[in-house]
Amino acid sequence: MGAWIYMVPVAEATGAVKEMYEKVKTPHGTVDNVMRAHSLRPHTMEGHLVLYRSVLHHPANKLPLWFLECVATATSLLNRCEYSFRHHWANARKLMGDDARAARILDALREERPDRVFDGRELALIRYAQKLTRSPGAMERADVEACRDAGADDGEILEVNQVCAYFNYSNRLLNGLGVDTEGDVVGYYT
Repeated sequence: MGAWIYMVPVAEATGAVKEMYEKVKTPHGTVDNVMRAHSLRPHTMEGHLVLYRSVLHHPANKLPLWFLECVATATSLLNRCEYSFRHHWANARKLMGDDARAARILDALREERPDRVFDGRELALIRYAQKLTRSPGAMERADVEACRDAGADDGEILEVNQVCAYFNYSNRLLNGLGVDTEGDVVGYYT
């Protein structure tokens, strides 16, 4: 299926859509459905690409990518976004390089019990992202202070905030348009 709305097939793309498809190609040489969903408004695809790369794949990020992928996974699980979960959990698992540890982390995130596998700074940051996803209007200064008290600096808190906020946006795009992984190569690092 792909999505509940029409997505321009890669082979039929012309003009601005074709140009954007070239920019969003994965390392596998494909265009994922998350980007194809924007094909009727390629300017939104461009904005999505810039946001995605800047919050998750920017070289200035300090937190390890495997952990940011866990933040993406925790957010996507809470939002019941199968698309983002499948892609970004595959990334986290691959980046960890330890299937037993990855299985424990996934179980804990599914059960909303990050305290079973994380502690200190990582636990505080995952809890922050979970609360921001569940109850954005209930966020308060104490949530940021809890991250600081656990050893996170403000830049790391901002990184988690941005990854969480991005995935809340992307999860709503994907769930709201019925985008699935049909035809995608799941996982960036596969």
